[in-house]
Amino acid sequence: MEQLRAQIVENAAVAVALGGLVIGIVFGAVVQRTNFCTMGSLSDMLNFGDGRRFRSWWLATATAIVGVMLLRSAGWLDTSRAMYLSPTFDWAGAVIGGLMFGFGMVFGGGCASRNLVRIGTGDLRSLVVVVVIAISGYMAMGGLLGPTRASIAATTAIDLKGFGMASQGLGAFLARFTGMGAGAAETAMAVAVVVAILAWCFAHGPFRSSPVHIAAGIGVGVCVVAGWALTGLAFDDMADTPILPTSLTFVRPAGDALDWLQRYTAVPIPNFGVATVFGTILGAFLMGTAQGKVKLATFYDVSDTLRNLFGAVLMGVGGVVATGCTVGQAVTGASTLALSSFLVFFALIAGGIAGMKVMERMD
Repeated sequence: MEQLRAQIVENAAVAVALGGLVIGIVFGAVVQRTNFCTMGSLSDMLNFGDGRRFRSWWLATATAIVGVMLLRSAGWLDTSRAMYLSPTFDWAGAVIGGLMFGFGMVFGGGCASRNLVRIGTGDLRSLVVVVVIAISGYMAMGGLLGPTRASIAATTAIDLKGFGMASQGLGAFLARFTGMGAGAAETAMAVAVVVAILAWCFAHGPFRSSPVHIAAGIGVGVCVVAGWALTGLAFDDMADTPILPTSLTFVRPAGDALDWLQRYTAVPIPNFGVATVFGTILGAFLMGTAQGKVKLATFYDVSDTLRNLFGAVLMGVGGVVATGCTVGQAVTGASTLALSSFLVFFALIAGGIAGMKVMERMD
């Protein structure tokens, strides 16, 4: 393992870019093949009483939690360096951003990752949606909307260090209020969360007897684990600009990808996020081609265009305010057991349900 780490660290930028591309290809292929869709999962439940795709989403989270536990125990990953476990608990950003993103994905035809997959199969609407997500996300990070977002976060965020905690991980809360050791508390909390999710998922007969939905959840979760493994091994605190541990997320990387396309000569090697964006599109294209499902499509009319643009703006801004999306927070972030990630997860669900109710009235 140390030899592998040394080889990755020696060529970290290239290794992370190539690895991110491969992980993105696999992710895009899995999503296209299994029809994994977070917005679609909410629609299935509300309109047809079918909770299988919704359980796939949660199974992906449980799979990622297990993977992160194994990576940490093997010494491949130090999650304390991940942005999700910051002791600054931005509860307002989690709630507001999650609601915005969840509401927006209904009008935008799906979340950011789903739109990337649709680009790969020829949907030009999704290309426009992703570009608008990228631009609006950058506006919320450090552009026109950046100061307002930062001001609200600074005013409402809670500094957990004042409560004697260096992390917002659920294990840290358990250790703080029970006196358990940090490692034991993290393991206990991870096991409890995973067991609860798996029990709920597999107690559902239709899900238990649906291999494609089970494969979808495990496949997406494994892709997230692979991202953590790659960037965890690439971390070098002696580097001038260390590559911090991270995994799949798609709002900021969509903006970074747009930026990279315009500044390639200055930064020829894309970062992990940018590589996964292009990999996801390529993976969906390859799988879609094999399925015979690649076909050009565009907006139906003006109202369809406006609806998608509205949703894209909400997803771009909401994804930055929440520091992630349906994959970036609900799977990648939740795999670290960060409190804000689970708060975003539930806000995404609430926002998505609200969006569908509004959409029904509009139709």
